[in-house]
Amino acid sequence: MFPGMNPRKMGQMMKKMGIQQVEIPATEVIIKGEEKDIIITNPQVSKVNMMGQETFQIVGEVHEQERSSAPEINEDDVKTVMEQTGRSAEEVKAALEENEGDLAETILKLKED
Repeated sequence: MFPGMNPRKMGQMMKKMGIQQVEIPATEVIIKGEEKDIIITNPQVSKVNMMGQETFQIVGEVHEQERSSAPEINEDDVKTVMEQTGRSAEEVKAALEENEGDLAETILKLKED
């Protein structure tokens, strides 16, 4: 925290001030935002409890990833809807995208048509 300061002495000072710090083992930290996610790889995560309030300190390699507005559609969902409606994969994928990945809504709409 402070360069050149003995870590043991720092720990003692923090304890006197009522500050507790715990290292948390982690392989990746993801912060989900509205438009993009922040992914921190190889993180060093510390949880600090100061006067009852917990905060986290994260150090690592930061990567930003844009969020896709299209829903994730996997092949199992497509197969399920195809079995229920008798429609082609292309029709099902288009309907799933239109219904934002909602299987039940997609099946009902495809059966109505």
